[in-house]
Amino acid sequence: MVSKNQIKLITSLQQKKFRQIHQLFIAEGVKVIQELLQSNFELEHLFVTEPIFDSIESLQKTTISDTDLKRISCLSTPNNCLALFKIPEQKNRNDRGLVVVLDDIRDPGNLGAIIRLCDWYGVEQIVCSEQSVDVYNPKVVQATMGSIARVAVSYMDVEKYLKRANSTIFGTFMDGKNVYKENLPQEGILILGNEANGISEKLEKLVTTKLAIPRFGDLQQTESLNVATATAIFLSEFKRNS
Repeated sequence: MVSKNQIKLITSLQQKKFRQIHQLFIAEGVKVIQELLQSNFELEHLFVTEPIFDSIESLQKTTISDTDLKRISCLSTPNNCLALFKIPEQKNRNDRGLVVVLDDIRDPGNLGAIIRLCDWYGVEQIVCSEQSVDVYNPKVVQATMGSIARVAVSYMDVEKYLKRANSTIFGTFMDGKNVYKENLPQEGILILGNEANGISEKLEKLVTTKLAIPRFGDLQQTESLNVATATAIFLSEFKRNS
């Protein structure tokens, strides 16, 4: 059974300020939880509606009803398990290889998808602006499908970070060079901008090379691509000759 205090705590973790206060975040679904359990993330407590995760000690696991799971779940259709994990301390970055920089990404689904794409393409480091959506937002965690366990995400003043960088800085724009015709390196920084406004002017000034995905449609009327879709294309081109 889940207590009233537990329900209050868990539901509060849907808000960033309470995640920061308690240093906890929510993960749901067998796949996501299993990935996190096999990583360096530390389990706080696990709630299940059926006998699963037998390796977890009883002190860290509570069996609850489907009704109680619905009360604490962030999903419209809850799965059969929900876990609380401790938010780890932000570690030193590994800036080798390709680093993805996100400038004010606001949609949780987009950030989650980008983390999953980085995991797929072997990008180990994402640097987010301080205004970007929180990586421990339950919708972000869900959208990563466990890739959050393998991709390091850090938040900082991106302008300062780029000014200190020794790598080539690539920016994604509508009027940049055709990404399919560029000889792209295996190391560097790739900036992707806000869903509505793209890369901010202050960061644009720091870009070494502007890249674009050309439109092939006859009418040429599509304004832009979804940022996660664009990320997939850019990462594919960077990794093509790896």
